Amino acid sequence: MNILVTGANGQLGREMRLVAASQSEDTYIFTDVVEAGDVETTLLDMTDRETVNRLVDAKNIHFIVNCAAYTNVDKAETDVALCHRLNAEAPRILADAMKRVGGLLVHISTDYVFGGDPYNVPCREDQKGTPTGVYGKTKLEGEQEIAASGCQYVILRTAWLYSEYGRNFVKTMLSLTATRPQLKVVFDQVGTPTYALDLARAIAKIIEDYKKEMVNSQLSILKFSKTGIYHFSNEGVCSWYDFTKMIAQMAGHMQCNIQPCHSDEFLSPVHRPAYSVLDKTKIKATFGVEVPYWVDSLEKCLKNIMKARI
Repeated sequence: MNILVTGANGQLGREMRLVAASQSEDTYIFTDVVEAGDVETTLLDMTDRETVNRLVDAKNIHFIVNCAAYTNVDKAETDVALCHRLNAEAPRILADAMKRVGGLLVHISTDYVFGGDPYNVPCREDQKGTPTGVYGKTKLEGEQEIAASGCQYVILRTAWLYSEYGRNFVKTMLSLTATRPQLKVVFDQVGTPTYALDLARAIAKIIEDYKKEMVNSQLSILKFSKTGIYHFSNEGVCSWYDFTKMIAQMAGHMQCNIQPCHSDEFLSPVHRPAYSVLDKTKIKATFGVEVPYWVDSLEKCLKNIMKARI
């Protein structure tokens, strides 16, 4: 099967490259808007409908994994047009492309579709979206555009994504706890970190499930039985403060005095979700996905980061 991955040089895209290397029977086309020096990349502007359709036809694509998005939450408040184009308009273009060829779109969304209402239990897929900023609103609109397209899709909402690649909270805290004597981190925002490699492996499970249905389908165009929205993050719950304490402990940065603080001590144009723990019951039951505990996954990622530095 030919699989197109957008945002292939980002955190999740780079992990998808690693997972794809173990699935030799599939052909992956890794795309991004810029090249990376160490990996092969097909340049693609996913906001250009004609270009997307041309590549889908040329490479005989019947499966897209959309890892690309506008993710700068604060900057999105003033960069509204670009954020909307990448998070709402582009997913519809990809969805229309898969609708045209009878393929499947796997689209990555976010816990930021929640946050406007107070929650104290894990968020389920059928829970009403209440985003509070431009980023969350455009991501929710992207979900709605995909559903309205009539294509076959799997929307995966995730949260607090990190990896060995790119810029992320884990790598920032590694640097700060190593160089600062004291650090304040918010304790009143609670969720669950997600190791991008674990999410990439969950996507691989969905790909395999889709392929099995293709083999067993008696129709010329597969009607995937598991279209819908699913949640995926690692298991467990923590605050950003707890997350930082664990990063510092595992890295041996015990000299840094990490203090909890309230969110309002940091100026931000966006009200972030105070509680955005995602309920993973549906994805585990539907696809048989195993979800690792966040502390175990963090330890694996940190070992990889440290190994790369040697």
